[in-house]
Amino acid sequence: MAAELLKIHPVNPEPRKISRAVEVLAAGGIMVYPTDTVYGIGCDLLNRRAVERLCRILDIKPHKLDLSFICSDLSNIAVYVKRIDTPVFKILKKALPGPYTFIFESSSEVPKILDINKKTVGIRIPDHPIPRAIVQLLQRPLITSSVKDDDHIKEYTTDPEEMYEDFKHVVDMVIDGGPGGHVPSTVVDFTSGEGVVTRQGLGDYSLFA
Repeated sequence: MAAELLKIHPVNPEPRKISRAVEVLAAGGIMVYPTDTVYGIGCDLLNRRAVERLCRILDIKPHKLDLSFICSDLSNIAVYVKRIDTPVFKILKKALPGPYTFIFESSSEVPKILDINKKTVGIRIPDHPIPRAIVQLLQRPLITSSVKDDDHIKEYTTDPEEMYEDFKHVVDMVIDGGPGGHVPSTVVDFTSGEGVVTRQGLGDYSLFA
């Protein structure tokens, strides 16, 4: 059966449509959805079967899982991160929500959830109403990866209808929240205690200089 294509307003997401998206995720569904950078593909972090299926779709071995968590707010992050010092917390408050992925040492919760010895975790709070509304209603993070294109010149797909054609037989829902971006998030590694930019994407790098 083909995936559901759901158009959601990118600025004022309709609550009943957000509820429908959460229903799909809660049932173990995989979803393609917009963020403040490129479109993502993800599922409910706490649904083991869905995470295994996501790994198969992305052709990733579960023990090599290196995906990010989409969280709703900073208090949500604290469950999955071993420690955030006060200076780092101030940076996060300034930068989030925003187009950043922050890498931290994972808390003891992460290996329990994923059943793998995962020492680091990537955290995102995107500045986009749709994923944040979904995570808030679901009350659990999404585990996520960027949607990439086979065309190396155009690395990230930006057209939701094109994504639907590509993914309609492997995912359960594609959310059309308008055209996506083609520049990924800036990745900042805080595992050493200092912020080290490991990928320059969208976002102001001077926060970490």
